[in-house]
Amino acid sequence: MAAAKEFRTEQIRNIAVLGHGGSGKTTLVDALCFVSGTSRRHGSVRDGSALTMYTDEEIAHGISMQTAVAHAEWMDTKINLLDTPGYLDFTAEALAATRVADGAVIVLGATTGVEVGTEKVWEYCETRGIPRFFFVSMMDKEHADFDRVYEQIKATLTDKVVPVEIPIGAGDDFRGIINLFSGRAHLYKPGTVSGEYDETDVPAEKQEKYQRWHTELLEAIATTDEAVLEHYLNDGDISREEALAAMKRAMLRGDLYPLFCGAPEKTWGTRALLTKLVELAPSPAEAKPETAERPHIDQAIELTASDDGPLAALVFKTTSEPHVGELSLFRIFGGAVVNGQEVLNATRGVGEKLTHLSVPMGKERLEVDRLHAGDIGVVAKLKNTHTNDTLSSPEHPVVVAGIDFPKPDIATAIRAASRSDEDKIGTALGKLHEEDPVFVHEFDPESKQTIVRGLGELHLEVQLERLKRKYGVSVVTEQPRIHYRETIRKTAEAQGKHKKQTGGHGQYGDAYIRLKPLPRGSGYRFTDSIVGGVIPGKFIPSVDKGVQAAAQRGILAGYPVVDFEAECFFGSYHSVDSSDIAFQMAGILAFKNAAEKADPVLLEPIMHVEITTPEEYMGDIIGDLNQRRGKILGMEPDGHKTTIRALVPEAELYKYATTLRSLTQGRAHHSRTFHGYEEVPPHIAQKIREAAAKEREEVHA
Repeated sequence: MAAAKEFRTEQIRNIAVLGHGGSGKTTLVDALCFVSGTSRRHGSVRDGSALTMYTDEEIAHGISMQTAVAHAEWMDTKINLLDTPGYLDFTAEALAATRVADGAVIVLGATTGVEVGTEKVWEYCETRGIPRFFFVSMMDKEHADFDRVYEQIKATLTDKVVPVEIPIGAGDDFRGIINLFSGRAHLYKPGTVSGEYDETDVPAEKQEKYQRWHTELLEAIATTDEAVLEHYLNDGDISREEALAAMKRAMLRGDLYPLFCGAPEKTWGTRALLTKLVELAPSPAEAKPETAERPHIDQAIELTASDDGPLAALVFKTTSEPHVGELSLFRIFGGAVVNGQEVLNATRGVGEKLTHLSVPMGKERLEVDRLHAGDIGVVAKLKNTHTNDTLSSPEHPVVVAGIDFPKPDIATAIRAASRSDEDKIGTALGKLHEEDPVFVHEFDPESKQTIVRGLGELHLEVQLERLKRKYGVSVVTEQPRIHYRETIRKTAEAQGKHKKQTGGHGQYGDAYIRLKPLPRGSGYRFTDSIVGGVIPGKFIPSVDKGVQAAAQRGILAGYPVVDFEAECFFGSYHSVDSSDIAFQMAGILAFKNAAEKADPVLLEPIMHVEITTPEEYMGDIIGDLNQRRGKILGMEPDGHKTTIRALVPEAELYKYATTLRSLTQGRAHHSRTFHGYEEVPPHIAQKIREAAAKEREEVHA
């Protein structure tokens, strides 16, 4: 394993590379590292050799699925680049990267512009309040249009975007950029592989366009700073150094967002971006300070990105590798760490040792003796540390806020494909959850199914692929069973008599039960109305137990019966043959006999669903909800979006997240909570009963 150079806090930049899937993020990161010299090979997403896209699943599907970290070294500065997936199924990875970055490059395709993934990651950055760069990628592709993408950004994301360079040509004619700070043109050299260019005067045919954009840039910068504005009005110009300093201050406040462009597949535009990341992105010491909590003490402290401060390192990603074990990636918000250091997991109160301290470089790791405040590192084989845990010094324990992961919105049931898989499935699912906290699993004791949940069908598909590849566990997927219930609508009564005579003591239990419907949600109630001791008091609980046992087995389709009262009002006993078990049987028989006459019905779980969507999709969403037997409760506008509230049967919501994403191009999201039970329409109830009968036949076959 190679060794890495050591960088002080002021020499570090932490940049999340974000954007919609397919916008060119991974290609850009690969090119930045190659051009800077930290990567020896210029890889390609197309052939599976890109620096930060290396898992079997990513190569097979041709898309990024996890945050991968690499770094470029430029102008004596280390630029940590967190390459994130753009597909919505893996949005939790982008959230994690944004949490530990001090700035972001938002990548847009020159032909596609602002897409739903672009809007999502912009929201994440807005929440964090970090400085942002825009980069229009793939300027060498057919139909590339820099001006159109610029206008889209202004209309959709922010009107504070300002180009700091403009392209010369587009598509096959793209051959360079004009730097609006220096007033020089960079004409790229075809056939070179490291972004080399000839620096020339601005071509004559581009002079007018350059002057217009140059003036717009200076005016945009000047209006963010009174002193700079006064200088600009008096002199009609601002020096490059003054303009850069003012832009950096404006970016930290969220007042300006510079726009770049290039063709990373050819490495064109990468050198200019590297330079501006060094000049304009904040070091950890310049970024907004982080707050931390003292465990067991209601006290918040402000962390400084200094080696002298208390150690606070957030584990933002956990992964595992064959022959290595679990790897923990962390960002240091305060303090410094050295190889072999004993630290405290302040989140869990357990000690850990940082062995083989390294910095990540795609799938490789470069060992270091020391990491300074603000840097990103990785260690192997921590025993009790997982994503969102804080590592600190034992003397000064602190906990920083973790990543606010989204709740999974899609579920499926799985079962082991073989007996050998059954023995390993629980442990393997637990390990996958440690790597990806949004992938969760649980065993449903009622349906006897293992349920896995995630952020989309592709997310679940990929995790089950990893389950097979990494842990050798094969599974079969099934639709989760709905927790139907049964109830009664009429009062009815019946006798249950259990009488059995054998040699010696016999069995005798006799009970009369009256069943009464109760309001929805009332549950179960048992009433003892026996008078005159016709059933001894010691046997009454046995009748109750028998009624409950029979109710659990159901009347119509084998689902538990709820919302009823069982009143035991008469019976008889035998002084010798009566027993607890006999009266339990009497309770079972009495319930069955009465329930058949009590007008039993099926109930289905109803979910309260909230859907937040742009207004233009409301009609499609409401139409789809109506087809799902949904009842619209109301709508609440909020800016350009509206929240629709509805009650929808759970049985109609299988894979709803996928449908909603399709209806709205991924721009809507939903949440659901259990509301209650309602009667199933007769035609659907009949199908449920038939399915239950068929299943019973198969079990007994």
